[in-house]
Amino acid sequence: MNTAQTITIAGAAGQGMQTIGFLLSKALIRSGLHVFAVQDNQSRIRGGHNFFSLRVSAAPVIAMTKSFEMLIALNQNALSVHEHELGAETVIIYDQEQTQSRPQKGHPCNVPLKNLALGTGGNEIYSNAVALGAILGMVRCNCTVLEPLFKDYFSGKQETAAANYAAARAGYDYVLNNHFISLPMPFNTTSNRKMFINGNEAIALGALAAGCQFYAAYPMSPATSILTYLAGKSEGFPIIVEQPEDEIAAISMAIGASCVGVRSMTATSGGGLCLMVESLGLTGIAEVPLVIIDAQRPGPATGLATRTEQADLRFVIHAAQGEFPRVVMAPGSAREAFYLTLKAFDLADRFHIPVIILTDQYLADSYFTEDPFTLDRLPRERYFAKPVSPDRPEPFLRYQFTETGVSPRYPVTGNNKELMYDSHEHAESGHITEDALTRTRMVQKRFKKLQGMASRISPPLLEGAPDADLLIVGWGSTYGVLHEVTAALNQEAIPVRLMHLQELWPFPEKTVLQELSKAKKWVVIENNYTSQLTGIIREKTCMNPAGVILKYDGRPFYYDQLLDEVRKGVDG
Repeated sequence: MNTAQTITIAGAAGQGMQTIGFLLSKALIRSGLHVFAVQDNQSRIRGGHNFFSLRVSAAPVIAMTKSFEMLIALNQNALSVHEHELGAETVIIYDQEQTQSRPQKGHPCNVPLKNLALGTGGNEIYSNAVALGAILGMVRCNCTVLEPLFKDYFSGKQETAAANYAAARAGYDYVLNNHFISLPMPFNTTSNRKMFINGNEAIALGALAAGCQFYAAYPMSPATSILTYLAGKSEGFPIIVEQPEDEIAAISMAIGASCVGVRSMTATSGGGLCLMVESLGLTGIAEVPLVIIDAQRPGPATGLATRTEQADLRFVIHAAQGEFPRVVMAPGSAREAFYLTLKAFDLADRFHIPVIILTDQYLADSYFTEDPFTLDRLPRERYFAKPVSPDRPEPFLRYQFTETGVSPRYPVTGNNKELMYDSHEHAESGHITEDALTRTRMVQKRFKKLQGMASRISPPLLEGAPDADLLIVGWGSTYGVLHEVTAALNQEAIPVRLMHLQELWPFPEKTVLQELSKAKKWVVIENNYTSQLTGIIREKTCMNPAGVILKYDGRPFYYDQLLDEVRKGVDG
């Protein structure tokens, strides 16, 4: 059986849905399945309505469905909110004592979560472990897979791990003994071990692999987990992780570290990047290598702090006063997040520019089943010029005019040469100047880098039927759902081609124009109101799409809903 199934765990913040979902996902992966998981959280510490959904299959899955085959309702509100989404075959695990009602649709399975927790662990806090065991019982997964998971999760707390496993075993046995409906899955315990990793963790790992040695950030959802992840690794890697007083200080510290030759990174969301914009301009005129993560969320202002959107594309391409070159990337999966972060550090170092990685809440917090990342593609070149002898009298020209626009750069080496970085316009030496000719040449010098930058921008990813009349166009975190929709339509003998952009600026207009010219009809799909990618394509190619499919409610595209919408467009 290769059909994917979606399991949703719903309740209030503080009830442990993330814990249940994470451990369940790990258990299913260790049993040979693929899992893609997303989180839907309100912007509050406790209460409200949250849910954790995981889509499970024997084959890789990288998109989420709106519908689900199983609901675990941890309170009455979970039943009420999701009641309209229950199908005739949906299995609902609930504790009638906690919900005070019985679902009127699907297959209700009452499991006394609280009482089983009290009976095995002596505390209702173990209710989520009981729910976890009940889910494994319903899908007929061997419960013993949980024992080592609990030991890892509660490392150093053997009694806590044992109590959780006993509670899970109670839920597992209760389902097997009292409920005869099941959702069996095609387990394969001989499969290779895989990672279960979200987008922010992949970016952090990419930074470590690239040799990032300084990271400064102020906590701002959904970028915060990069900070906490790197801080947790700081004892095992040669990296300093700093949380300063605000975003302005964060980017300023990262710039300072980069000026002396240290690979540096900062991360924030759109509101924090607004504060960083003046310093972003400093990286442009001072030609400082820097990697900046913009984890997008809906704005303006505070907007929806824990939701997702793709509305910062235009902003990051043009942010800061004046003109200077930059690179903008937008990974579509955890694997791409890792490798594009490696590439971002390489390009920043090679061309002395800021490289901005656009992620968003959906990609940042979603979990992917991934094979281990290989390290054979690590870019190791730092692009420093050969050391200058301190005996040579001539000054070091940090901004020397060159054919490529890239000037010599040195780390601080103590060779008695003055190292100049300046926020004003400057001469080759770095000293301030207002000379008109020098200003003209410096602007031209900085933009000479564009040719080299553009040559290293990868073309869009192309999938599906090569000669299809319909071309779907997207960017960034929409890759997973567009990939699955494209594959499904082609399996239905509806020829569709996908063009997905992960490296957006400098814009790969040659490849884009070539693909658009081949299609009879093309449609752009993105998570914003103004279809920002459409506007950029129009500027660069003078071409207009047949239509756009946009979503800006703070939620991602769902596979089943988008498949129906694209199918209707094809039929129309």
